[in-house]
Amino acid sequence: MQSIPQLSHVGIFVRDMEAMTRFYTEVFDLKLTDQGEGRNFKVKLHFLSGSPQQHHQLVLASGRAADAPSTVMQLSFKVDAIDDLRRLRERALARGASQMRGMNHGNALSIYFSDPEENTVEVYLDTPWYIPQPHGTPLDLEKSDAEIWAETEAACRADPAFQPVDAWQQGFAGR
Repeated sequence: MQSIPQLSHVGIFVRDMEAMTRFYTEVFDLKLTDQGEGRNFKVKLHFLSGSPQQHHQLVLASGRAADAPSTVMQLSFKVDAIDDLRRLRERALARGASQMRGMNHGNALSIYFSDPEENTVEVYLDTPWYIPQPHGTPLDLEKSDAEIWAETEAACRADPAFQPVDAWQQGFAGR
Protein backbone atom coordinates (compact mmCIF):
# COMPACT_ATOMS: atom_id res chain seq x y z
CA MET A 1 0.00 0.00 0.00
CA GLN A 2 1.33 3.44 -0.92
CA SER A 3 1.55 6.11 1.73
CA ILE A 4 -0.37 9.33 1.21
CA PRO A 5 1.76 12.49 1.39
CA GLN A 6 0.88 14.68 4.38
CA LEU A 7 1.11 18.45 4.24
CA SER A 8 3.88 19.39 6.67
CA HIS A 9 4.86 23.04 6.32
CA VAL A 10 4.41 26.14 4.22
CA GLY A 11 6.69 28.95 3.10
CA ILE A 12 5.78 32.52 2.23
CA PHE A 13 7.69 35.44 0.77
CA VAL A 14 7.85 38.49 3.03
CA ARG A 15 8.88 42.13 2.77
CA ASP A 16 10.17 42.67 6.33
CA MET A 17 11.79 39.49 7.64
CA GLU A 18 12.38 40.76 11.18
CA ALA A 19 8.87 42.17 11.63
CA MET A 20 7.22 39.02 10.29
CA THR A 21 9.44 36.74 12.39
CA ARG A 22 8.56 38.79 15.47
CA PHE A 23 4.82 38.63 14.64
CA TYR A 24 4.70 34.84 14.25
CA THR A 25 6.97 34.12 17.22
CA GLU A 26 5.07 36.48 19.53
CA VAL A 27 1.52 35.62 18.45
CA PHE A 28 1.91 31.85 18.02
CA ASP A 29 4.94 31.11 20.23
CA LEU A 30 6.79 29.69 17.24
CA LYS A 31 10.54 29.35 17.71
CA LEU A 32 13.19 30.39 15.21
CA THR A 33 14.92 27.06 14.57
CA ASP A 34 17.38 28.14 11.85
CA GLN A 35 18.13 31.02 9.54
CA GLY A 36 20.44 31.81 6.67
CA GLU A 37 20.65 32.31 2.94
CA GLY A 38 19.47 29.52 0.72
CA ARG A 39 21.98 27.78 -1.55
CA ASN A 40 19.45 27.06 -4.29
CA PHE A 41 17.08 29.93 -3.58
CA LYS A 42 19.24 33.00 -3.03
CA VAL A 43 16.97 34.54 -0.41
CA LYS A 44 17.18 34.97 3.34
CA LEU A 45 15.23 32.22 5.13
CA HIS A 46 13.83 31.97 8.66
CA PHE A 47 12.58 28.55 9.76
CA LEU A 48 9.89 28.60 12.48
CA SER A 49 8.29 25.79 14.45
CA GLY A 50 6.04 25.24 17.43
CA SER A 51 6.87 21.54 17.67
CA PRO A 52 10.07 19.75 18.66
CA GLN A 53 9.02 17.01 16.20
CA GLN A 54 9.09 19.41 13.24
CA HIS A 55 12.16 21.45 12.37
CA HIS A 56 9.92 23.97 10.63
CA GLN A 57 6.23 24.49 10.10
CA LEU A 58 6.53 27.96 8.60
CA VAL A 59 9.35 29.29 6.42
CA LEU A 60 9.67 33.02 5.86
CA ALA A 61 11.62 33.97 2.74
CA SER A 62 12.83 37.42 1.81
CA GLY A 63 12.11 38.77 -1.64
CA ARG A 64 8.51 39.95 -1.65
CA ALA A 65 8.41 43.25 -3.49
CA ALA A 66 7.10 46.27 -1.61
CA ASP A 67 4.12 46.57 -3.96
CA ALA A 68 3.41 42.84 -4.35
CA PRO A 69 0.01 41.77 -3.04
CA SER A 70 -0.30 38.68 -0.89
CA THR A 71 -1.05 35.47 -2.77
CA VAL A 72 -1.70 33.56 0.46
CA MET A 73 -5.30 32.36 0.63
CA GLN A 74 -4.80 31.52 4.33
CA LEU A 75 -2.34 30.15 6.86
CA SER A 76 -4.23 28.04 9.41
CA PHE A 77 -3.28 27.29 13.00
CA LYS A 78 -5.24 24.72 15.02
CA VAL A 79 -6.02 25.20 18.72
CA ASP A 80 -7.85 23.16 21.35
CA ALA A 81 -10.31 25.54 23.01
CA ILE A 82 -12.50 28.60 22.48
CA ASP A 83 -10.39 30.45 25.04
CA ASP A 84 -7.37 29.88 22.77
CA LEU A 85 -9.25 31.73 20.01
CA ARG A 86 -9.93 34.61 22.40
CA ARG A 87 -6.32 34.72 23.63
CA LEU A 88 -4.81 34.61 20.14
CA ARG A 89 -7.27 37.24 18.90
CA GLU A 90 -5.96 39.66 21.54
CA ARG A 91 -2.30 38.77 20.95
CA ALA A 92 -2.64 39.20 17.19
CA LEU A 93 -4.44 42.54 17.49
CA ALA A 94 -1.81 43.81 19.94
CA ARG A 95 0.92 42.94 17.41
CA GLY A 96 -0.53 44.59 14.34
CA ALA A 97 -3.15 42.19 12.97
CA SER A 98 -6.08 43.78 11.17
CA GLN A 99 -9.45 42.76 9.68
CA MET A 100 -10.25 40.49 12.64
CA ARG A 101 -13.42 38.46 12.20
CA GLY A 102 -14.96 35.34 13.73
CA MET A 103 -16.59 32.62 11.67
CA ASN A 104 -18.59 29.58 12.71
CA HIS A 105 -18.21 26.89 10.03
CA GLY A 106 -20.17 24.27 11.97
CA ASN A 107 -17.32 21.78 11.71
CA ALA A 108 -14.89 24.40 13.05
CA LEU A 109 -14.86 27.65 14.99
CA SER A 110 -12.46 30.17 13.48
CA ILE A 111 -11.03 33.62 13.68
CA TYR A 112 -9.50 35.21 10.60
CA PHE A 113 -7.24 38.23 10.37
CA SER A 114 -4.56 39.83 8.24
CA ASP A 115 -0.96 39.69 9.44
CA PRO A 116 1.19 42.84 9.09
CA GLU A 117 1.81 42.06 5.39
CA GLU A 118 -1.85 41.36 4.54
CA ASN A 119 -1.62 37.56 4.49
CA THR A 120 -4.82 35.95 5.76
CA VAL A 121 -4.36 33.89 8.92
CA GLU A 122 -6.94 31.53 10.40
CA VAL A 123 -6.94 30.17 13.94
CA TYR A 124 -9.49 27.40 14.43
CA LEU A 125 -10.69 24.54 16.53
CA ASP A 126 -12.59 21.51 15.33
CA THR A 127 -16.08 20.68 16.53
CA PRO A 128 -17.50 17.16 16.89
CA TRP A 129 -19.90 17.74 13.98
CA TYR A 130 -19.79 17.66 10.20
CA ILE A 131 -21.82 19.76 7.78
CA PRO A 132 -20.92 20.43 4.13
CA GLN A 133 -18.56 23.28 3.39
CA PRO A 134 -18.37 26.09 2.61
CA HIS A 135 -20.56 27.17 5.51
CA GLY A 136 -20.10 30.21 7.66
CA THR A 137 -21.99 32.40 10.05
CA PRO A 138 -20.54 35.06 12.34
CA LEU A 139 -18.84 33.81 15.50
CA ASP A 140 -19.25 36.03 18.56
CA LEU A 141 -16.47 35.21 21.02
CA GLU A 142 -18.05 37.52 23.60
CA LYS A 143 -20.67 34.83 24.19
CA SER A 144 -20.00 32.09 26.72
CA ASP A 145 -18.51 28.78 25.62
CA ALA A 146 -21.80 27.07 26.47
CA GLU A 147 -23.76 29.49 24.25
CA ILE A 148 -21.33 29.06 21.35
CA TRP A 149 -21.41 25.26 21.58
CA ALA A 150 -25.22 25.14 21.85
CA GLU A 151 -25.70 27.48 18.86
CA THR A 152 -23.16 25.54 16.79
CA GLU A 153 -24.72 22.16 17.51
CA ALA A 154 -28.24 23.46 16.77
CA ALA A 155 -27.12 24.96 13.44
CA CYS A 156 -25.33 21.75 12.47
CA ARG A 157 -28.26 19.52 13.36
CA ALA A 158 -30.53 21.75 11.26
CA ASP A 159 -28.47 20.98 8.14
CA PRO A 160 -29.89 17.98 6.20
CA ALA A 161 -26.36 16.59 5.64
CA PHE A 162 -25.39 16.79 9.34
CA GLN A 163 -23.51 13.90 10.87
CA PRO A 164 -21.13 13.40 13.78
CA VAL A 165 -17.57 14.01 12.64
CA ASP A 166 -16.53 10.44 13.47
CA ALA A 167 -19.18 9.14 11.01
CA TRP A 168 -17.85 11.52 8.33
CA GLN A 169 -14.29 10.34 9.06
CA GLN A 170 -15.31 6.70 8.69
CA GLY A 171 -16.94 7.51 5.36
CA PHE A 172 -13.81 9.34 4.21
CA ALA A 173 -11.60 6.42 5.21
CA GLY A 174 -13.82 4.07 3.18
CA ARG A 175 -13.42 6.06 -0.04
